[in-house]
Amino acid sequence: MPHVDGVTHRTVEAGGLRAHLAEAGPEDGPPILMLHGWPQHWYEWRGLVPKLSESYRLLMPDLRGLGWTEVTEGGYEKENLARDQIALLDVLGIDRVTLIGHDWGGYAGFLLCLLAPGRIERFIPCNVIHPWPKPSGRGLLNSWRMIYQVPMLAPFLGPRVARKRGFVKAFINGSKKGVFSDEELEAFEAPLREPARARATSHYYRTFQRHDLPLLLRGHWRAYRLTVPTRLLLGTGDFAIPPWLVEGYEPYADDMNVELIPDTGHFVVDAQPELVAQRALDFIESR
Repeated sequence: MPHVDGVTHRTVEAGGLRAHLAEAGPEDGPPILMLHGWPQHWYEWRGLVPKLSESYRLLMPDLRGLGWTEVTEGGYEKENLARDQIALLDVLGIDRVTLIGHDWGGYAGFLLCLLAPGRIERFIPCNVIHPWPKPSGRGLLNSWRMIYQVPMLAPFLGPRVARKRGFVKAFINGSKKGVFSDEELEAFEAPLREPARARATSHYYRTFQRHDLPLLLRGHWRAYRLTVPTRLLLGTGDFAIPPWLVEGYEPYADDMNVELIPDTGHFVVDAQPELVAQRALDFIESR
């Protein structure tokens, strides 16, 4: 388990899932729920902890099957990841939170805002698509950008690839060189070398292709409206999510804006932690 000053750890049983929860900040502070992406875990937020934990209670769970949270055979549909967080908040006795999410945690965060808007004060997603992609020939022509998912999709080959020594390190480090130290790369890769967590990786991407993507393409989430004030931060060097891919949200959101972060790749939280923390504080305290 990597160490971050001021962070404590415990296991919380919520909704039938044994979830690892990292926490920091004053227990009576306004809560911020922070949802990481793949191939990371709670440690993704290490650079935000010093600034945010001065006044806020930080709740940093590991998502289902990742980090030190229980691996399950099912439940990796992204709306189910959102329901995992509702169950966690219920067990903790917390009614409303500010929400920050990245990658799969950011997408689950969008769905959490749509399914349980009363639980979320404000939402800061980072480098993730929203649930209302604009139908276009450009999007179809750029579907090759999801090619990175192919090695993780196969039920037998996928887990072998995910746990292969060096694969996760190369995946993370390839976004933008020099962002991660060797120790940080090892901290993220090590849990995924466990066979069960490698299988969970395959589950994340297989459920996206079989369940989540078809919902997106059918326009399922257009029946829902985003009423939670939202500020999306997007590192413009993201291979899979170019800026034009997050256009088209306006008809479905009451108060959402996008800020482009130049010279930053997919892992914007790791590359620009002080900027992300400050944007979150500015947004929270602008109420």
